[in-house]
Amino acid sequence: MTELSYTIHGDYAIPNLKSSNPADQPIGKYGRMRKRYLLEYRPILYNYLVLSETLYPHLLEIDNAANQRVDTLLSQLAKNAGVTEKLKAADPMRWVGLMNAVKAQAEEILLAELIYA
Repeated sequence: MTELSYTIHGDYAIPNLKSSNPADQPIGKYGRMRKRYLLEYRPILYNYLVLSETLYPHLLEIDNAANQRVDTLLSQLAKNAGVTEKLKAADPMRWVGLMNAVKAQAEEILLAELIYA
C-alpha cells in the first residue's frame, strides 16, 4: 500500500488524492445528465462508482451508448413520421417541425431507457 500525503488546512489534515485514470475524453450531454441523476437520486451508487474509480468509464459508456441510440432512433422515427428529403425541399418549415418532434421523441425514449434506469 502506498503512503498518503496530507495537506494541512487549519486544524484539518486533508489527504492528497488523485484519480488513477485521468479523463481522456470529455463527458458529453448524456453522460452529464446521468451524473446529475446519480447525484440526486442514487447517491449510494454514485459514491460507490466514485470510490471504485469507475464513475468516469460508466459516464463515458452511457454517453457513447446514448449518442448511438439517438442516431438509430432518429432515423427510425423520421422514417415512420414520413420525414423525407422530398418534404425538406417542398416544405422546409414543416420538415423542421417534424424533425424537432422526432428528436424530442427520441430523447424521451433515451432518457427512460438509459439515463434514468
